[in-house]
Amino acid sequence: MRRREFIAVLGSAAAAWPLIAYTQEAGRTYRLGMLMPFPRDYPVVVGFLGELRKRGFIESQNLVIEYRDFGRDPELSSQYAAELVKAKVDVIYGGGGAPTRAAQQATKTIPILGFSDDMVGEGLVDSLAHPGGNTTGVSILAADLDGKRQEILIEAAPGIRRIATFADANNTAVAKLDAMQKAAQAHNIELSIYRIAKSEEIAAAIERAQASGVTAVNVLASPMLWANRRLIMDWVAAQRIPAMYQWPETAEEGGFIAYGPRLADLPELPARLIVKLFQGVKPADIPVEQPTKFELVINLETAKALGLTISESFLVRADEVIE
Repeated sequence: MRRREFIAVLGSAAAAWPLIAYTQEAGRTYRLGMLMPFPRDYPVVVGFLGELRKRGFIESQNLVIEYRDFGRDPELSSQYAAELVKAKVDVIYGGGGAPTRAAQQATKTIPILGFSDDMVGEGLVDSLAHPGGNTTGVSILAADLDGKRQEILIEAAPGIRRIATFADANNTAVAKLDAMQKAAQAHNIELSIYRIAKSEEIAAAIERAQASGVTAVNVLASPMLWANRRLIMDWVAAQRIPAMYQWPETAEEGGFIAYGPRLADLPELPARLIVKLFQGVKPADIPVEQPTKFELVINLETAKALGLTISESFLVRADEVIE
């Protein structure tokens, strides 16, 4: 049941923009290269293409999609980015920090739309207001929310004393991890950080975390970790360990708790920016966008399976409680 919506302090830059007419050049076919961590039929991709359709860019009519799915292996991004450049696409859409960076290395002229955890923190753009270069995009505030998720996890399960933090070595800044370490120490909690660069390293990180006797897990924002979430979710369920996740949908899939913007709400942001790039607006002149709504979702059924009792005062703060 939904309780209320959290409204972000940071607003979207688009709120100040005038409405634009979605026009296409007569007879022109637009070519979009997509470099994504999930298959083409994934709901987020379907939703994104639906948003483009609303704006008059329709596949098999005036739009061609060059789709590359790197799945759980971000290292394929460089190869696929080169293929998209060779295909002479008009815009490259990178789903994550690694593919966006790969696209930047492959071209300095084709406009790039990045969708990452922290566009500025990952060095993909100069600033939110003035991206610079040939890249703009959507920054989902992960650098700020990872620490917030840790606070929520500690509050939701007050008995925990050892937290294992799974971090993507490709896009999580060491300074942010240091700040989380200090925050955990302030609560007398031992924080073990496992920096994972490849999908193949997740199983080893799980083994090390289990051997250390962790009592909770915080899965930081990462396309790679999200793509491998089932491996992590199955492990924490078997060990009866509470875990925090990035996307609200993960709690709906059986995870204990999650906090962040909804995946289902995000396709509209990149679609709007892609249209501007198609229309010839320079990426450097398009401010990076950010989500403005965040949801706290608690899976009470999972909490009960873990032997946790969630206080009513905490439950009333949730946007959705799954029972």
